[in-house]
Amino acid sequence: MSARPIDGKDLSARVKADLRDRILRAGRPVRLDAVLASPDKGAALYAHNQAKTCAEVGIEYHLHELSAEASYEDVAGRVLLMNTDESVRAIMVHMPLPPAVDAERVQSLIAPEKDVEGVNPANIGNVVYGRRSLVPCTALAALEMIEHTGIELRGARAVVVGASNIVGKPIAVLLMRAEATVVSANKFTQGLPALCRDADIVVAAAGVAGLVKPEWIKPGAVVVDVGINRIKGADGRTTTVGDVDPAVAGVAGWLSPVPGGVGPMTVAMLLRNVVDAALR
Repeated sequence: MSARPIDGKDLSARVKADLRDRILRAGRPVRLDAVLASPDKGAALYAHNQAKTCAEVGIEYHLHELSAEASYEDVAGRVLLMNTDESVRAIMVHMPLPPAVDAERVQSLIAPEKDVEGVNPANIGNVVYGRRSLVPCTALAALEMIEHTGIELRGARAVVVGASNIVGKPIAVLLMRAEATVVSANKFTQGLPALCRDADIVVAAAGVAGLVKPEWIKPGAVVVDVGINRIKGADGRTTTVGDVDPAVAGVAGWLSPVPGGVGPMTVAMLLRNVVDAALR
C-alpha cells in the first residue's frame, strides 16, 4: 500500500479560487489589518509574503508597523484602536512580539468577531460550545484535509497527538463536533503506539520530528502531519520535517506531506476567516 497524498497546495488553491469568487460577488472591499512589532526579520518577510497572498484573492492588506522595541501599551493600544474602527473587520498580530510584550494578553484583546487567527480565548471557547466563531487556522486546516479524504467522521476513532491551545485541543474538539470518538494524547501518553494503531484518523501535532512510526498506524488510516521541525542533516543542511516518519506512507491510506500539506492550507484558512469576518 502507498498512501494517497493530502495535497495542501492543491486544496489551498481551490479555497483561494472560491474566495476570489466570493469577494467579486460581494462587490465590496475585504481587508486584513495586521500588526507587526517584531525583532525577528523573518516576521517582516512573512508579512511581505502575506500581502502578496492577500492580493492574489483580492484582499486589501494594511500593515501597522510598530517599533521592534514597542511596549505592551504600544501594541495593545493599536489593537484596541482597531477594535473600535468600523472600517477594520479582520485583525491579526504577527509573532513574535518584542520580549517585554505578553503575546497572550495582546491576543486576548482582539475583538472576537475580528480575530481571524482564532487566538482570542473567547473564540477557543466558542469552538468548544459549537457556536459560530473564527476557528484557529491550523485546526481548521487539519479538519478540511481530513474531510477531503471522504472518511466518515461520525463514529470514527481519532487520536490527536499534541494538545496545544491553538492546534491540538481545537482539532480534537472539531472532530468531536463531527461526532468522531477522539483521544487527546501527547508524546508522554502511556501506550501511545497502541492508541494510534487502533485509530482511523491520526493527527500528529506534538512538535517531535518523526515521532509517529509506521508500526503505530492502522493500514488504510488517515494521517495528518501538523509538525514543522527544523533539523540538521549529516551534511549540515537544515531541512523541514514533520512529526510523522515518512515510512508511514507505506501503511496509511492517506498522508499529508511536510512541507506542502497543512502549511498551505493554514494560510488558506486564514484568508477564509478574513473573508468570513469582512462579509459577515
